Amino acid sequence: MEDHGDDFGRWGTDGNVNAMQRTEEDWARIAGYIRHAANKVGPTLPLCLPGEPDECGRSAQQHVLAWSAHLKAVAHHLIEQSAPSEARAAHVAGPLYQRRLAELRARSAPVEARQGRAAVR
Repeated sequence: MEDHGDDFGRWGTDGNVNAMQRTEEDWARIAGYIRHAANKVGPTLPLCLPGEPDECGRSAQQHVLAWSAHLKAVAHHLIEQSAPSEARAAHVAGPLYQRRLAELRARSAPVEARQGRAAVR
């Protein structure tokens, strides 16, 4: 896999203060988990993280993002191949996916934001 998202521009210059802050070791561990999950459903991702045999020179954080995009694409392709109908595939890839994403976002939101949402309901 050559595509690590380099076509978007240089890495580390976006300045998003809301992005998750982790150590390089944490990013490498997460990238390894994502690669492991992606390799279970295929196609296989390379051993190109920093310190690995085919090190590509990109950061572990960049691998987390690029490989997460790969895993998302593989999952979507599996939905399309596995669904008994186009309508079912559209539902799973659309509304069901959006519900799951909203649940994950709610779990990772700061405690103050979650408490504010509970008061609104």
